[in-house]
Amino acid sequence: MKPLAVIGNVNVDLILGPAAPWPKAGTEIIVDHDELRVGGAAGNSALAWEGMGVSFEIAANVGSDEFGRWLSEAFGDRAAHWPVRPEGTTLSVGITHPDGERTFFTTRGHLPRLGLAGVLAVLDGPKLSGGYALLCGSFLTDDLTQDYDALFAWADQHRITIALDTGWPLDGWTDENCAAARGWLSRCGIALLNEVEATTLAGLDDPADAARQLRSHMPHGAVVVVKRGPEGAIAIDQQGELVAVTAPQVKVVDTIGAGDVFNAAFLAALARGETLSSCLAAGTEVASRAISTLPRSYGKLKASEEATR
Repeated sequence: MKPLAVIGNVNVDLILGPAAPWPKAGTEIIVDHDELRVGGAAGNSALAWEGMGVSFEIAANVGSDEFGRWLSEAFGDRAAHWPVRPEGTTLSVGITHPDGERTFFTTRGHLPRLGLAGVLAVLDGPKLSGGYALLCGSFLTDDLTQDYDALFAWADQHRITIALDTGWPLDGWTDENCAAARGWLSRCGIALLNEVEATTLAGLDDPADAARQLRSHMPHGAVVVVKRGPEGAIAIDQQGELVAVTAPQVKVVDTIGAGDVFNAAFLAALARGETLSSCLAAGTEVASRAISTLPRSYGKLKASEEATR
């Protein structure tokens, strides 16, 4: 199996809900569920790999408070060399809704100060040679994002394929953010985008057309994956052909981190040398399992657990 790593945002998620309708200002409501867990795109993907028993490295940073220490403890030896920032640890409070969707309130915290030096102090380039590095949280890790060219050069030097999931820009998909994301993709071997991200970046309504358009600006042999939630996933393969899979029908508990779990399962299958269709199927199956179980599980869905969404 080829080596795997993830680079990017790890923060604390406090999940509460479900809440409906949205409460009026000055009131209080009681919800049925609460969970304090590791979050952030990089954190979610790493937890999925951990749950699947996959070996990996993770480069992230934390704040110098109790939450920062808690995050480091959650990753044990993998976090031994993470930079500790004087800022408070980034906290996201996620309010879930009855349909499984959610609303986030997030502090800036430590994430903007993750830098290239901290990443390279954690990752072993020669050990990761020939493998895949998932790069995420691009619009949150300000210092690192400014050094993406150097990070891409480091990956090229060690023959590490970068798989990019940009995440959602805090100020939306402005022309500047779209141009930046397209520039990053031009240095990546794999794009892992949701449908809105892909169609917005390509300026096209059809996700398959959008994926083809984005792939035309990426290196030769690149793969573009478009995650479509309950509709499954599609990809444009190394030969430019369309591959599509459907997703299992499940009863959703919460969708937080579904795309991140998909990324982890997809890349784990790719690292095992599976076909692109099998990688897409692994991504949809594991993500569907995660969003429909409490506490979360990353194994395959059982027939008895499948239900209408």
